[in-house]
Amino acid sequence: MSRIALATCAALPDLHADDALVRDALAARGAEAEAVVWDDPTVDWASYDLVVIRSTWDYAQRRAEFVEWARLVDRVSRLANPLPVVEWSTDKHYLRDLESAGVRIVPTQWLEPSRVFTSRALHTRFPASGDFVIKPAVSAGSIDTGRYTAIDAGSRGLAISHAKRLLGAGRTVMVQRYVGSVDTAGERAHVFIAGEYSHSVLKGAMLDGPDVGVEGVYREERMSPLVPSDGEVEFAAQAVRAARRYFGTSADGVDLVPEPLLYARVDVVTDDDGEPVLMELELVEPSLFTDLAPGALERFADAVVARAEA
Repeated sequence: MSRIALATCAALPDLHADDALVRDALAARGAEAEAVVWDDPTVDWASYDLVVIRSTWDYAQRRAEFVEWARLVDRVSRLANPLPVVEWSTDKHYLRDLESAGVRIVPTQWLEPSRVFTSRALHTRFPASGDFVIKPAVSAGSIDTGRYTAIDAGSRGLAISHAKRLLGAGRTVMVQRYVGSVDTAGERAHVFIAGEYSHSVLKGAMLDGPDVGVEGVYREERMSPLVPSDGEVEFAAQAVRAARRYFGTSADGVDLVPEPLLYARVDVVTDDDGEPVLMELELVEPSLFTDLAPGALERFADAVVARAEA
């Protein structure tokens, strides 16, 4: 019997509802699966055959601690997704790497906390028209994210305050033009399990104003099933392949991530030219929405058991 830890956070000690379904599906396959809070100092991670990162959504305010935890788990057990993935994709600077690899992303301006930005300097870095988004480069669950209107002085002032607050806390700020198609066509999430495309869901627009703070560790998402176009699934697959190439090999030629990623979620929107662009590539703790697609829960549970027994 495999022993599997589904890593979660203290705010969700019994897992998010999606992952509770996974736990039940694993139990039905004879695995001993349990929810375990990632920063609980009493946990013996070596006692698990596999540690699957799930709803660890409080890591964003203390990423260094979370990565150190992942290193500990990697030393004593098997981590999914593995350590190099955690180190790279918990900071959205990974989008720059993917863009350099030829993946189209939402155009982004990066404001680093090492720079000292006056209010005027921030003002000049915001778009001159349309809506735009301010968010931190390390974030989860759309926390600390807000939408602002460029030509409204009051909204622009709130955006400046938001950016200053993040920069003052030592956090990189991402400034992105709001993609208008999100309000009409929505955002699409394409899920891959064990390296193979599994299913897609449609995400309703979530940002309708400034960041006003959110109770808890995530914003509730409005999701529905989706039958995607073949072209968009291929675009999503290209993003996953680009990430795998990024991890590469060690100095002695060993693949740093030798197996297909246990899970990946590719969040895609449509740009003004009607082309798919990458919003985020979620490789650490994404919701997988396995209850919205026939067979998805079974595919994921089978993949987890196979990884634990390998």
